[in-house]
Amino acid sequence: MPHGDITHIDIPVSDLARASEFYSGLFGWQIAEVPGYEGYPMWQAPNKISGGGLAPRGEGFTQPRSYVEVDSIEETLAKVRESGGAVVMEKSPISETSWWAVFTDPDGNVVGVYEGATDTSAG
Repeated sequence: MPHGDITHIDIPVSDLARASEFYSGLFGWQIAEVPGYEGYPMWQAPNKISGGGLAPRGEGFTQPRSYVEVDSIEETLAKVRESGGAVVMEKSPISETSWWAVFTDPDGNVVGVYEGATDTSAG
């Protein structure tokens, strides 16, 4: 995905089973836990592109959160700070080839960023 695309949306829920049933019935989302991410069922929209997760509602996570694909989390967080935003969570690994971070904009909106490794073996 190109820099700036919405790549993932987390929805905070209090009951994972109930939320899975609700969203799969409402929108036709395929929802399943992925090995290594137990307790965090991932959803995929019928277009097979849009997706996200159903995350346990908790401290500081009470509203849906969008994640934006970026070329560099470090550069993005530097721009956040320079532009009046605040970093909530520094760059953290998801896997060996992907990372995420969370910031607030100047109005207090919480946004996540995602960086995945570029496959340089093709060509």
